[in-house]
Amino acid sequence: QLDADNYETDPCLKEIRRAENYSWMDIITIHKDSLPNYEEKIKTFYEEHLHVDDEIRYILDGSGYFDVRDKDDKWIRISMEKGDMITLPAGIYHRFTLDENNYVKAMRLFVGEPVWTPYNRPADDFPARKQYLKFLAEEA
Repeated sequence: QLDADNYETDPCLKEIRRAENYSWMDIITIHKDSLPNYEEKIKTFYEEHLHVDDEIRYILDGSGYFDVRDKDDKWIRISMEKGDMITLPAGIYHRFTLDENNYVKAMRLFVGEPVWTPYNRPADDFPARKQYLKFLAEEA
């Protein structure tokens, strides 16, 4: 748990950003009244995909779910709420959806310049996916 109410001055967040080299950040608010093309974006976020870089999200307000695939390709639902931070490794299939509150405000963090491109499943030939599967095999 981080101090989401004081994220601009939170020393824990500052240390995480320094240690992990998260040099770029922005804030996204996902709500029908604030996100342009809300319905389209929600569908895109929920489409199963992967990224070639880690995806780091810090929930500043509201709540939602990240769904990820386990080593047996079954879904695991991760509930996220204010103060939670998650790092989804490059190459992991995932999706995001809001909960019944239909609102989340999240900080997006990146190492270097942001890369937004989602690659919908199947994307098994991507080097990031192969590296992720190798990591899973080594952990088992």
